[in-house]
Amino acid sequence: MVKQDIQNRADVERLVHTFYGQVRQHPNLGPIFNGIVTNWPEHLERLSDFWEMILLQSGPGKNKFNPLKAHKEVDQKTGQGLSQVHFGNWLELWFTTLDRLFEGKIADHAKEHARNMASILFLRIYEARDN
Repeated sequence: MVKQDIQNRADVERLVHTFYGQVRQHPNLGPIFNGIVTNWPEHLERLSDFWEMILLQSGPGKNKFNPLKAHKEVDQKTGQGLSQVHFGNWLELWFTTLDRLFEGKIADHAKEHARNMASILFLRIYEARDN
């Protein structure tokens, strides 16, 4: 199978839907996501908006997202249960999904952005905790 780079909204949706289908089944990530997300179709649409904005600089996502706030809320709802292991699991699935579906400059950017975002989010979440 010849892989191409991420080129449009349909590619972003394919990535997001495939990836989160795996997240929902993952032994560490599934319980967190399935316990927090109450409307998967809406959540997947929102995540597709986010990644379209990041990867293609298009779509309805501009000024619409605050990933830090959202992840801090998840950490609070899980009793400060988010750990580096969760972020590592998430990144591993993200990279595996990208490698299976796409290759190219935008796919590489998706990996780099996710790696940076995961590092920053975990650090900020940890700093915000009541230690």
